[in-house]
Amino acid sequence: MGRSQETFGKKEREKKKAKKRKDKEENKLARKEEGKSSWEDMIAYVDENGMITSTPPDPTVKKKVIKAEDIVLGIPQKDESEVDPIRTGTVSFFNHDKGYGFIKDADNGDSMFVHINNVLEEIAEGNKVTFEVQPGLKGPEAAKVKVVR
Repeated sequence: MGRSQETFGKKEREKKKAKKRKDKEENKLARKEEGKSSWEDMIAYVDENGMITSTPPDPTVKKKVIKAEDIVLGIPQKDESEVDPIRTGTVSFFNHDKGYGFIKDADNGDSMFVHINNVLEEIAEGNKVTFEVQPGLKGPEAAKVKVVR
């Protein structure tokens, strides 16, 4: 006569499944006994400050009128008319063989990348230069670089 095909592991899995089904049925019956939850119990309201509350807003309170034109989405545009487009700085590093270098801005001390194609005159390390900032591939870079004499 052959041995039973039910192993200990199979028996344990079947017990767990049966217990899970039984627990699920008990929870279902318990929810039915508590009573049905109404739609109103599930509603949440947002007050004028953006906080979530369970009380509906008072209709007698005067509402603020907001024009659609006054709403700003995203970051407001920066007014570039204030900033002088031509900056000054010092060449902190320049490699003529590879054709690039860095300029330290005199105003804020930022290091700005410069490529040989954006240089109008011959520059070397330590030179005082004027330049304009333009967006580059990896951030801002210097353009129209000239030596201050």
